[in-house]
Amino acid sequence: MSKLFFNERKTLVSDAIDGLIYSNQHDNLTRLDIDEHIRVVIRKDWDKSKVSLISGGGSGHEPAHAGFVGEGMLTAAVCGDVFASPSVEAVLNAIIHVTGEAGCLLIVKNYTGDRLNFGLAAEKAKKLGLKVQMVIVNDDISIENSKKPRGIAGTVFVHKVAGYYAQQGATLEEVTKQAEQCNTNVSSIGVAVTSCHIPGEETEDRIPANKAELGLGIHGEPGIAVIDIDHSRDVVELMAGKLLAKTNGQKYALLLNNLGGTSPLEMSLLTKDVVESSLGKEMTYLFGPKPFVTAIDMKGFSLSCVILSDEIETALLAPVAVESWQQGIKVNDATPITAKKASNSVEFTASENAIVAEVVSKICTTVIGLKGELNRLDTLVGDGDTGSTFSSGALKVQQELNNNNLPLDDTQKLLEVVGEHLAMSMGGSSGILLSIFFTAAGTHFGQHQNLPKALLNGLEQMKFFGGAKVGDRTMIDALEPALLALQKENLAAAIVAAKAGTDSTAQMLEAKAGRSSYLNSDSLEGVKDPGAVAVQEVFAIFK
Repeated sequence: MSKLFFNERKTLVSDAIDGLIYSNQHDNLTRLDIDEHIRVVIRKDWDKSKVSLISGGGSGHEPAHAGFVGEGMLTAAVCGDVFASPSVEAVLNAIIHVTGEAGCLLIVKNYTGDRLNFGLAAEKAKKLGLKVQMVIVNDDISIENSKKPRGIAGTVFVHKVAGYYAQQGATLEEVTKQAEQCNTNVSSIGVAVTSCHIPGEETEDRIPANKAELGLGIHGEPGIAVIDIDHSRDVVELMAGKLLAKTNGQKYALLLNNLGGTSPLEMSLLTKDVVESSLGKEMTYLFGPKPFVTAIDMKGFSLSCVILSDEIETALLAPVAVESWQQGIKVNDATPITAKKASNSVEFTASENAIVAEVVSKICTTVIGLKGELNRLDTLVGDGDTGSTFSSGALKVQQELNNNNLPLDDTQKLLEVVGEHLAMSMGGSSGILLSIFFTAAGTHFGQHQNLPKALLNGLEQMKFFGGAKVGDRTMIDALEPALLALQKENLAAAIVAAKAGTDSTAQMLEAKAGRSSYLNSDSLEGVKDPGAVAVQEVFAIFK
């Protein structure tokens, strides 16, 4: 069974309608309370003085049609069950409720159930003395020379054009004429890589992997061809060519419609492909990308092209108070700003300092010598590579020292350069954390000229970005007490504190950071954290 969110199948559509009414930004929607099987969304502000516009059909195409109810577009939307036309009774009640002397125009997609049910309702309404006309939208061009082209996303253009003229107070005849002209001028085609999944039903996807189906219907009806999708731009260009043939060199606008299951990332990519296609380069306006007419969760998109007469252009650009419409735009200029790449390297001048050189050499030699022991410990509590990771960083710094390529007489720059080398040579999170430690310490030392405070500042930044603290069973359990002792007392006290902090990790039965956090207490008991051991041994060289 397909996995979709819903409570009860029988209340799915009603629940969704309530959700729309609760949240619509214009607060201009309500619904008729007549019968649980009659689901009609209407404008709260409708006064019957102008031509009313009603559309609808099966649900599952949201936001169509209820999302286009509001000033400047539809007066009402009649919602059937998922992919099922609303009943004649539902349509008739909608007509009666919103239609005054000016009359009513029904805008219906070209599916048999919709044509028949809306058509019979129209005839019954006429019998009651109401003026009713109907426009059947048939914008789908995927099936060449089809006698009954389907109505798909281009229907929204018809809603917009008819809605504008109805809002201006045009007669039913004029509104119908403009809607029919727009319908004649609209062409649409869609493509998808998966079909739709109907709530509560088993659905088998017929589209092969790495393929797409061109021209499939919005109820999952088979398309005209299965095509490759190696490059989305090629798919777009195939569709563009078919639509471009319908424009006859005339001015046109495009609508890019998400069929329901295509991610925003993909829709942005497809927007680029559409704009840069043969069709996109000549378009006057772009509507979307966004869902206009969907097929539940179908992973695909459709393109609709409308030839722009002066009347259609004016109507499409007029503002509306509608939840799901998106104003058309002239495509923005995407030329990037040329900028110089920021250097990530520390600028320094190599310098000599015999005392500092000896300290750096001892630290590197110690860490390199610990490789085997740290790996052994990490095999017990991690993935066994702490020694190799720390050693690679120490080897890099040692190499730069031997090449006389360190600013040994400039503490700030030395700390920053060591941080840079560790980030590049160690890899993983350890290298980045230690790079943050040394880089932040270097910046602080340059401002305050106090090494213990600078190292503590580096620690604070490492804790902030890394998220670990004392007690989490990491190198910080040795490093923080050692640096605090160094600041408050002396180096000898720091050596003792580093050892005590390291010993404490062997008694910690829960790790809260690093790969050790995935282990149980039995695996951790009695084993010192390898990072803490490294810190302890580095401090110990100063005995």
